[in-house]
Amino acid sequence: MLPPTQRQIVEIDTAPAKPRRFVFVLMPDFTMLCFSAAVEALRIANRMANKPLYEWVITGEAEMDDGRPGVVRCSAGVSFALDMVLPELNRDDTVMLCSGLDVQQATTKRMLNWLRREARRGIPIAGLCTAGYTLAKAGLLDGRKATIHWENQDGFTEEFDEVELTKSVFVIDGNRMTTAGGTASIDLFLKLIANDHGEELASSVADQLIYSAIRTDQDTQRLSVPTRIGVRHPKLSQVIQKMEANIEEPISPSILAADVGMSTRQLERLFRRYLNRSPKRYYMELRLQKARNLLMQTDMSVINVALACGFASPSHFSKCYRAHYETTPYRERGAHASRLSV
Repeated sequence: MLPPTQRQIVEIDTAPAKPRRFVFVLMPDFTMLCFSAAVEALRIANRMANKPLYEWVITGEAEMDDGRPGVVRCSAGVSFALDMVLPELNRDDTVMLCSGLDVQQATTKRMLNWLRREARRGIPIAGLCTAGYTLAKAGLLDGRKATIHWENQDGFTEEFDEVELTKSVFVIDGNRMTTAGGTASIDLFLKLIANDHGEELASSVADQLIYSAIRTDQDTQRLSVPTRIGVRHPKLSQVIQKMEANIEEPISPSILAADVGMSTRQLERLFRRYLNRSPKRYYMELRLQKARNLLMQTDMSVINVALACGFASPSHFSKCYRAHYETTPYRERGAHASRLSV
């Protein structure tokens, strides 16, 4: 690592009177990447400016028997020692809530009350990865735009219709911020660094991270359909996009085929050639995947899950679900609940 005299220092026009402090709130089973990527961006910003522009502390609910801060384990099994236990914050702090697996289970009444209290004091609050769920549960995203990891979007949409959910990598709406998870933390923090101290510093941080494709809030989080399925066929991509957008009311293969200017038989051959399954089978798998997400992420009844995924009756839904996942929707939900209670 080069000393300051041997590396390019980014000149900051106006040095802050004191470093901007980020308070990282670690929830059980949080995603380590979303946390570590954010901290690294701040560390490198300090290094490139050769002055303490930022500082950070770690907090959460974990508490030892004697009241001292405890440790929180991330989804990768690594434990982090907390600096404090959900304290009253300074008015110029910025909260970064980090979550990951089973965010519903990790969203406790104590956490919700703490977030609401700090929000009433006007403190900016962000939800990294799946923590957007916790912010929405606290009512902090009502009437705002937000994003969340694509795997959690189905359940989020069903539960929080007062939030304008997007597919963006990150969203900044006033003093609320949300990210889609993973490396999206880098994109958000590069934006914050640029807002605070200019594009030159943000670009220097990106270079140090070997991060050559900086994304904005206009970029979507998922790969394109051709990239995801490994096939670059424009008509096949169009049909799959229509399927993904019409889960609750499925479109017949004949209409899908007509919409892209081919016959039903041609569409069948296209799916068989590239995906080794019929259009009907592929569509069914999309619907069942959404159903599984809803069973895991919401408390919707099995009947309502069936209807939300285009099944006319619970019995037909259960039959299709069992054929694909080798268990029933009821047993799937029960097994999931048992795992969370361990």
